[in-house]
Amino acid sequence: MSLVVELIEHAPARSVPLPDAVGRALAAGEMVDAVPDPYTPGHWSLRAGSKVGAVAFAVPGIDAPVTVRVTPKVPIARLFFLIGFALDQKRIWREGDVEAAGHHDLLPALAHAVERQMDRALRQGLLQGYRATEEASLVVRGRIRESEQIRRRFGTVLPVEIGYDEFTTDIAENRILRAAVERLLRLPGVPAGVRRRLLHQRARLADADLLVRGQPLPKWQPTRLNSRYHHALRLAQAVLDDTSVEHAVGGLRVDGFLFDMNKLFEDFVTVALRDACRAHGQSARLQDPHHLDEAAAIRMRPDLVLYGPDGAVCAVVDAKYKAEKREGFPDADLYQMLAYCTALGLSEGHLVYARGNASHAAHTVRHAGIVIHQHALDLDQDPAGLLRDVRTLAARLVDTPRV
Repeated sequence: MSLVVELIEHAPARSVPLPDAVGRALAAGEMVDAVPDPYTPGHWSLRAGSKVGAVAFAVPGIDAPVTVRVTPKVPIARLFFLIGFALDQKRIWREGDVEAAGHHDLLPALAHAVERQMDRALRQGLLQGYRATEEASLVVRGRIRESEQIRRRFGTVLPVEIGYDEFTTDIAENRILRAAVERLLRLPGVPAGVRRRLLHQRARLADADLLVRGQPLPKWQPTRLNSRYHHALRLAQAVLDDTSVEHAVGGLRVDGFLFDMNKLFEDFVTVALRDACRAHGQSARLQDPHHLDEAAAIRMRPDLVLYGPDGAVCAVVDAKYKAEKREGFPDADLYQMLAYCTALGLSEGHLVYARGNASHAAHTVRHAGIVIHQHALDLDQDPAGLLRDVRTLAARLVDTPRV
């Protein structure tokens, strides 16, 4: 029987029995904080941070994998809403495009969502495209690679080193979809019905080559021709991106996926605010580079800088997804926002948090007159209410005065 460790995002640490190889792998990674339990031999103290997801460890000598799952505090449906903003910043994603089918755990819900998106993408058959191919052949096809012919064949006539564009289903888009299916099928905890449907999608994608573990994902570009694949590809990339897990110390085979709630919240706030500010005739730049000092030696990149129709800076925003703490919001965020306001010539700055243990607050800086606002978005409410709060915040940003 497999060992499954269930953790909750930013919950207190738990002492759990774990093989030492798995504990060391967790300690070396970024999924959770892991230290040996000094009071109980064979146990490790695990504390989840802002990474949520599931990781399975194949341990030598143990038949079943050891799985560690971190559940987000926000409802699964709301998490998928945030993922939609993070993956598709052109906002063609809508709530309902990714449905959780009543699953309350992240892994079953994600596996179901990936399979449903793939099914929609593949209903008209596999996408085909041209792929550059280079090989040695007895028949000339395409172009002769003369330099390779000389270097490899030393003047012999056959075989011929050739290059050509092949029209095939073995293209980047199908490879990415198959890799996501393979990743999910290797994780314990996928419901039987969803697993059967994933196996069906894998059979559809059998002509697409498997990706080499640890290698970068192949590149693809959104076009009119592959438009029916867009949602499936973006969700598949969420499973396969660089926060996913494939390696660990000690030679363990590891499979899994992780979502960074810090990044998801930041992407949601900045993209939703950018969209809302456009209705007021303002433009916003995300991660806009500026300098703090006159010599332009100290760089800073606020999450969002708002510009008016005349190109002047109107407002600055930083999004901070933080765990609830008794002492409230960290002072370091206030210092950072003060630096942004000073460098940009603004009399107000805005910090946006996920709902914690403080509501909206405003702090006036002594001898400077700069006001730093701390806003809290309630992620437990439905998407319509969440976007309504963002629009209210956007209206306030537009009225931010300059120094």
